[in-house]
Amino acid sequence: MTYAELDDRSNRLAQALLSAGVRAGDRVAHLDRTAPEIIELLFATSKIGAVTVPLNWRLAPAELETIVADAGCRVMIAGPGYRDVARDVARDVPQQLDVIDTGDDYERRLRAGSCTDPGHRGAASDVAVQMYTSGTTGLPKGVLTTQRNLAAAYLSADVWLFDSRSVSLTPLPMFHIGGIGWAYLGLVNGATTILVRDFDAAEVIDLLERERVTNAVFVPTILQMLAAVPGAAERDYSSLRSITYGASPITTPVLRAALRTFHCPLFGVYGLTETTGGVIQLRPEDHDAEGARQHLLRSAGHPLPWVEMRIVDPIEQGDCGAGQVGEVWLRAPNVMVGYYNRPAETGAALTPDGWLRTGDGGYRDEDGYLFLTDRIKDMIVSGGENIYPIEVEEVISQHPAVAEVAVIGVPHERWGETVKALVVLAPGAAVDADDLVAFARERLAGYKLPRSVDFVTELPRSPAGKVLKRELRARYAAARPVAATSARAES
Repeated sequence: MTYAELDDRSNRLAQALLSAGVRAGDRVAHLDRTAPEIIELLFATSKIGAVTVPLNWRLAPAELETIVADAGCRVMIAGPGYRDVARDVARDVPQQLDVIDTGDDYERRLRAGSCTDPGHRGAASDVAVQMYTSGTTGLPKGVLTTQRNLAAAYLSADVWLFDSRSVSLTPLPMFHIGGIGWAYLGLVNGATTILVRDFDAAEVIDLLERERVTNAVFVPTILQMLAAVPGAAERDYSSLRSITYGASPITTPVLRAALRTFHCPLFGVYGLTETTGGVIQLRPEDHDAEGARQHLLRSAGHPLPWVEMRIVDPIEQGDCGAGQVGEVWLRAPNVMVGYYNRPAETGAALTPDGWLRTGDGGYRDEDGYLFLTDRIKDMIVSGGENIYPIEVEEVISQHPAVAEVAVIGVPHERWGETVKALVVLAPGAAVDADDLVAFARERLAGYKLPRSVDFVTELPRSPAGKVLKRELRARYAAARPVAATSARAES
């Protein structure tokens, strides 16, 4: 699709939405896997002052109904695999919801509409996108992303080496800020943007080489799968200017595998839906896999130039010193204006002077690098000691038999909580729980060691690739408190 075609089709879609009764401020939902229609919708709603609501297609119908009702969507654009679900949602939500099927229905409406730009010119404070948080910490909340937020997110384009000659690729879903935000960066630059509908590691490796991709964004899970494709390190990635990764913690072995495979600058990015994507960055020169600064591979990096950061004691609310763990607070033009129709949650997340309380724990070292320790709520308190799961995960992940690991706290009658490790073994690998604990004992303080190890075939993940620790905690909360290491196979 050319830019002229995108302009024409988004004009026609905007006119079709006006004919369907959509007006400035109204919400329009999109329910489908990654497809060009979500990009057309993003521009069409902006051309009439409406708001795009990308829906997580992996959610259950009842969850989708909750979000669509919360947003008050007037229209839903549904892909071929979601037409029945869309109609079920339309039947059950309190408002009238017009469902437009992509394909014949969608194209017919575009042909019937005028190709004239409706001409809406809004303000920087207008909401452009309403993305819902993944719900890993409770009911999803609609994050209000304004035109100003999107414009601020574009500031990252130069940092990540975008220009009009870029060939940009994203396999991230468009209901995730990493997906739609990355596509937006390419569009603003006039670059070529490749959207991956269904992720297949071998096919993405082929795309990187065949299409001469210059800029790509991945989550750690995807990086790990790409590096594991047979022969991946021997392919030609000479066109790659940068790979940006983020959305969840990454372990040192995965980073080293990515560096060995792609031989291009890596940008580690920390951000949230509430910050319209990345705001903290680990620069390529900080990815020193084998040298004296390799400890920085565990760092999120420094704030981008237009971002302010504080580390705040969650109890006393004062600033923490170097090395002291607190809650990460951020202030930047990227930061959302609030949650849709959630004044209490907005007030809890945003201070009156514009600071976003992220809920993430971390500390800043003497050189200003941010090290994340985990979500504040994920911290394990065992016998009065604070244990950060990422520390334990980092050590266990270095064992050659371990493919993936997640660490949670489980109830204990005496200690309050103890450390449990959920381990996915590498193909063909064999190791027992005692061996893993012994491996960790050489690298961790005794109170941080797992008191139980379960071997599982997979870890539950959100569509963004984050391990659902809330689900794991719920699964094991009812388990009998344990005081000794155990191991069992579990699907």
